[in-house]
Amino acid sequence: MIRHRGKNFLSAAGRIHASAFLMAVAFLFLFIFFLFYKNPGPLRFFFWILLPLSVSSILYGYLLIYRLAVQIRVLRQKTGHAAAGEEINCADLRVDSELFEIGCYFNDLCKQIEKLNRKNQQQATQLMVYARDLALSYQRSKREEQLRNRLSRYVGNNLVEKLINLKEGVFLETERRNVTVLFADIRSFTTIAERMAAEEVVAMLNEYFSVMVDIIFKNSGLLDKFVGDQLIAVFGLVETDGNAPANAIRTAIEIQAATDAMRRRRMGAGLEYFELGIGVNTGTAIIGNIGSANRMDYTVIGDCVNVAARLEQMARGGEIIIGEQTYLANTENFAFECRGRVNVKNKLEPVVCYHVLRS
Repeated sequence: MIRHRGKNFLSAAGRIHASAFLMAVAFLFLFIFFLFYKNPGPLRFFFWILLPLSVSSILYGYLLIYRLAVQIRVLRQKTGHAAAGEEINCADLRVDSELFEIGCYFNDLCKQIEKLNRKNQQQATQLMVYARDLALSYQRSKREEQLRNRLSRYVGNNLVEKLINLKEGVFLETERRNVTVLFADIRSFTTIAERMAAEEVVAMLNEYFSVMVDIIFKNSGLLDKFVGDQLIAVFGLVETDGNAPANAIRTAIEIQAATDAMRRRRMGAGLEYFELGIGVNTGTAIIGNIGSANRMDYTVIGDCVNVAARLEQMARGGEIIIGEQTYLANTENFAFECRGRVNVKNKLEPVVCYHVLRS
């Protein structure tokens, strides 16, 4: 809001008009004076009076113009300060009304520009924050996508999201945990492979592993590794619905059923077929990245893993042998047959094992 100064009875335009009028009158008086001052008569004295009046008019007009110039110079200084960021105090502007309004307008304009600058800075800051958050979100989504791709080779889609949502780094830390380990191995594989071309062996193993891995993933297991024709899976690494030993036993039963179906299909096609021996054991194991600086595997090691491998070696084609801890921790109604205490390689004490009966 512009506040008009009522104390200035002359405006800038009024000063210009007044000075122009006084100059014109002064020149008129001088013209009349120089035209008639030598003529005698009663008006001669009057003409001599015109001379100081003309000079006075010129001086006064000059003063009016000079004062206006001073006010313009003051206004220029004030607006220069305002352009540098200082605020114009309109109450300190001792200028005519038009110049006063110009100064106030300029002051308001500077305030509006400053307000817009602050707003632009705030928006620029917000945009920088948004851009940073967007970049972080993109990087996070890329890392999650890469992690999904890696995990999908070891676990099923039902576990991938749970693993990603775990506290960062927890899944890859080395730790001691209670797990259930499953070993599955093709019986007489060397003999079978000798009767087949290498390409046929690879095709048979790929068909076999594809079916078995799907079964493991379906039952919330983690694929540890392939060792030739042997398959190793781990259950209980991630909190899931169900019981890890029960999931492992169910997986073994379904793998044997799938192997039977594959054997019948290959027999009908006149191809080589095979049988599996499966060993399952539950216990404490060390889980983590194990290997060298150049190559590491996320795997499990421990006595329970070794016992599971020995149980698998004991199982004949089509059999599933489980350890005592797996039997005791199982929560589902499977049929078992106790094999009693048996001696296994590299164990001082015999172990109790059970044969899972398949209906």
